[in-house]
Amino acid sequence: MKHAPGSAGRAWLDEAVRKIEADFNRSADTHLIHVPLPRFPGIDLYLKDESSHPTGSLKHRLARSLFLYALCNEWIGPDTCVIEASSGSTAVSEAYFARMLGLRFIAVVPASTAAPKLDAIRFNGGEIHAVDDPRTVYDVAQRLAAETGGHYLDQFTYAERATDWRGNNNIAESIFSQMAEERFPIPSWIVCGAGTGGTSATIGRFVRYQRHATRLCVADPSHSIFHRHFADRALSTLPEGCASCIEGIGRPRVEPSFIASVIDRAIAVADGDSIGAMRALSARLGRSVGGSTGTNLLACMQIVHEMAAAGAEGSVVTLLCDGGERYGCTYYRDDWLMERGLCWQPAETAVRAFLHA
Repeated sequence: MKHAPGSAGRAWLDEAVRKIEADFNRSADTHLIHVPLPRFPGIDLYLKDESSHPTGSLKHRLARSLFLYALCNEWIGPDTCVIEASSGSTAVSEAYFARMLGLRFIAVVPASTAAPKLDAIRFNGGEIHAVDDPRTVYDVAQRLAAETGGHYLDQFTYAERATDWRGNNNIAESIFSQMAEERFPIPSWIVCGAGTGGTSATIGRFVRYQRHATRLCVADPSHSIFHRHFADRALSTLPEGCASCIEGIGRPRVEPSFIASVIDRAIAVADGDSIGAMRALSARLGRSVGGSTGTNLLACMQIVHEMAAAGAEGSVVTLLCDGGERYGCTYYRDDWLMERGLCWQPAETAVRAFLHA
């Protein structure tokens, strides 16, 4: 990889960090949306709307942190080709920051990645390197980095260490700050998915550092390793051919950034149920959301029902990870779902009832 040499390189690095920090200062924090639950008057549900970032997803935070981490380690210089292995959304955000710094960016993505995500990567100046087998994205990204003399950002390794989990406006600090004036300011539960594991690591560590009573639940696709690993730490990979269609979360292997010890619970969600919940929430909000948000909501619904059955009151916070615009050709097409044998209608009906009186 190419390093920034001498004082000239240091000047470039200083300017690169300034540009990223200036972009952050121009962006307001993402909204925290209260979703009333008329059937559960003692429980409040909130969605942290990460779709309002400039690149449209939760991964904007991660991409910013990864670039700052690589810059401050002097792994990236003015001529470095930046490479990432991604299911799409992280690459969209990283392409945005690479273009800001005038750097070439290559995204190694599964060939099955939704076309609108690929279009967004290209729109931000990134290049696409598609692979047929999603398990090869890591090795291909490393090979391209070696061939170009570039830097592999490697979100799956560095996500949990690139973000300052103690504070500095990470997503956990933002959630607790925005909850401060709510009826139940300290959430009983925070629910999030896991792709790299960086978000769950940040939230879990922050909760413990601040000594909050909040518990953390990872909502994980059924065909993912994370919930299996949480239950049995000896499990680290899925069998060949076992994969989820929910982009952005769920992995066939336990990623280095996934820290199971800071998680209190994991709930497995079938892909069809995620789609049904996604569609029900989109109808409730009047705008479309992505599949991973449906996964989160299904887990929230289970937790809320359990709290109500126990006579408990409190708040539950989850993430609206991205908008549904990127999935118009997949999750929002009935024929696409039926071709894959996904049954979403029962979950959609159940979630509609959960969200309405």
